[in-house]
Amino acid sequence: MKEVKSINPITPKTKHIATNNFKELFTPELIKLSDLFKQSGYEIRIAGGAVRDLLMGKKPVDVDFASDATPQQMIDMFTKENIRMLHKKGEEHGTITCRINDKENFEITTLRIDVICDGRRAEVQFTTNWQLDAFRRDLTINSLFLKLDGTVVDYTNGIEDLENRRVVFSGDAEKRIQEDFLRILRYFRFYGRIADKPNDFDPNILDSIKRNAYGLGDISGERIWTELKKIAVGRFASPVMKVMLEECKLNKYLGIPENCSLDHFEKVVTLNDINDLMPATSISALFSNNDDLMRFHKRCKISNAEKGLCEIIINSRDYLEEKLNDDLLYLVIIYLIF
Repeated sequence: MKEVKSINPITPKTKHIATNNFKELFTPELIKLSDLFKQSGYEIRIAGGAVRDLLMGKKPVDVDFASDATPQQMIDMFTKENIRMLHKKGEEHGTITCRINDKENFEITTLRIDVICDGRRAEVQFTTNWQLDAFRRDLTINSLFLKLDGTVVDYTNGIEDLENRRVVFSGDAEKRIQEDFLRILRYFRFYGRIADKPNDFDPNILDSIKRNAYGLGDISGERIWTELKKIAVGRFASPVMKVMLEECKLNKYLGIPENCSLDHFEKVVTLNDINDLMPATSISALFSNNDDLMRFHKRCKISNAEKGLCEIIINSRDYLEEKLNDDLLYLVIIYLIF
């Protein structure tokens, strides 16, 4: 396999884990998959979010794998062993999904680098270099690999960042953002999940976000809403949204009014301590009227059900706010909805 990019080799930091959450991943199907890669001369590792979750003491919901085998090598290997493959559209981007023993699916992606990026999608080229793949990922905490012997491999200082609850881009923040401008919203989403303080943002990262905010204008509404809905009901939702809208001025790229009421938003998400809010419930607090909602709907392509919920909240609020104080108003609205 031809390498298209050189990099100064780094001796990765390592850490061993042997938690029950890790051990429970080893079903007979995963053991069979691991043995197959070994016998064929390839390596397979757990990658990304599952490694982060395991280090945080959480049981991963989704487990993705990375390998130095190319898609064609995996296809040949699975075909030889009569292992069924699914979702073959992923081959173009290096991802093969196989089903072992007709019980468990595994998604394995070939190590890769981005060779051409337009801020929305990347043309990739495959590599056998784990370090190169790590530095193409968005955040250090998402750039970790876990060998199946329990060794976490860290090229980007992700282990230390996770221990200190720091959310940092892998390598140069400016470059990572310009490779895919949606990473601006991913930064804020993961800040809410990982950080231990509500207002401890890295000022250099915020400066990079401000300089590149324009790039969100070319990102599809569906991708915007996928990230924004998680921010809107996530941890530290109010301070995170405040930084996004007041300091980084992302409003116009997200379809959110420039003069939106962050005070209303804070009151709604504060009630999240006692109610499991839906994203449409909290985001509707940023709209003064149905015109605001329609502009947001046009930008973010929210579902008709989500749009309908926002309309109910806005219309109910307009009627009730004449009769109730703000705190009671939002309690009544939440009660009526849920």
